[in-house]
Amino acid sequence: MSAAAVAARLDDLASRFGLSPVARAQLGILLELLEDEQAPTTVHEPGRAVEAHIADALTGLEVEQVRTARTIADLGAGAGIPGLVLAAALPEAHVSLVESVGKKAAYIDRVAAAMGLDNAEVVASRAESWREGIGRCDVVTARAVAALPILVEYAAPLLSAGGALVAWKSQPDPAEHEDGEHAARILGMSPARPTPIAPQPGADRRSLYVYVKLRETPGIYPRRPGIARKRPLRAPS
Repeated sequence: MSAAAVAARLDDLASRFGLSPVARAQLGILLELLEDEQAPTTVHEPGRAVEAHIADALTGLEVEQVRTARTIADLGAGAGIPGLVLAAALPEAHVSLVESVGKKAAYIDRVAAAMGLDNAEVVASRAESWREGIGRCDVVTARAVAALPILVEYAAPLLSAGGALVAWKSQPDPAEHEDGEHAARILGMSPARPTPIAPQPGADRRSLYVYVKLRETPGIYPRRPGIARKRPLRAPS
């Protein structure tokens, strides 16, 4: 895709999602920085990145809880997607990008500064260790981080009542879906509401899995770091 075509695609996305000229410019800066081979992603070329990263992240705005959120936590933020995109699109929201790998956290911090995102902060921590976030988030996002029951366990303690986990997933198998529902029941979350989203090149067959926090999460959660992955909450066989 030519530079002109990438710019036109960004303009289209900005119009579709009602982004300000400032946000449109910030997303252009993000695309430029993602071209760097040191960026922690496998998609660097702007023609692909505008679809696989920018367009894919902006689909989160189709979820009402995301559009109206004032406090968002993006778990396992990696290269900063979708957190940096949502921070640009929602300047009134505070976005915490939670990333435990030091080099990735430092990269996100540099990119957020280059984009001029005053509403984004990097939390160099595992989700289970981020005690300051417990009960404070309107929305938790996660893209390509872990299986559904693990994400539900990470998110539930961080969410305030009525808050939502929004997980970008590519066709989880039935067992993963059932495990996610089982974890949600234990952790005070609603059943998942899968919302298919239009496929983007490099991000096809994607759905947003939305869980809403209905009641308090039992006090034994979050479990110690690493336990959710080692011993995920699984549905009885």
